[in-house]
Amino acid sequence: MGSVVSRMAGEREGCEIVAGLDRCEIGCKYPVFPSAEMCDIPADVIIDFSHPSVLSGIIALSKETSTSLVIATTGYSDAQISTIREAAEQIPIFFTFNMSLGINLMTGLAAIAAKVLGGQFDIEIVEKHHNRKIDAPSGTALMLADALGNALQYKPVYTYDRHGCREKRKPNEIGIHSVRGGAIVGEHEIIFAGQCEEVTLAHRAYSKDVFAAGALSAGIFMKGKQPGLYDMKNLIESE
Repeated sequence: MGSVVSRMAGEREGCEIVAGLDRCEIGCKYPVFPSAEMCDIPADVIIDFSHPSVLSGIIALSKETSTSLVIATTGYSDAQISTIREAAEQIPIFFTFNMSLGINLMTGLAAIAAKVLGGQFDIEIVEKHHNRKIDAPSGTALMLADALGNALQYKPVYTYDRHGCREKRKPNEIGIHSVRGGAIVGEHEIIFAGQCEEVTLAHRAYSKDVFAAGALSAGIFMKGKQPGLYDMKNLIESE
């Protein structure tokens, strides 16, 4: 993702990458530091497409330099998400589980469908990603499940694995299933299964460019923002 963001920033007016963070030495037109603590180049925004393990260092750099932060990494624990929310009280943070405009539209449509179909239809989520993705289920799948749960009149239970569970499916379950293989960029499907009909919402990303474009748009949006927690809804409403 770093190379994709770098390429697309060079093609987009108003964007310039002044520094990078990477454990490995890579050939770039800008300096690359092995850790956030070593970066001493000022910037308007930090865009993080990396790994949950570096969260504390990225937040510390953002606080120390009063720089807006766009977090596009997934796989965070509940404790880390709480850390992000607490940090947003001091610094401006843009945080979403998916930088795609289409996915965020799907999230809104899912909530509408849940209000109409909830209680009458079983709900299952299937997500597919490439074989190098570490976290499962995807952060986007959980974001979709939370959107569904907030719209339902009952509190759902997330079921991640039916293997060895020899019992009838409970009405309040939301099944979440992960597929890992090949070079799948990202696919998410929500199935509303009724007795005599089925409704499906689906999104497929064919290139990582869609996520990089969203992150750069978020970066431009976050320049000069006041401390607080921002997301894709704020970005969409600003356009």
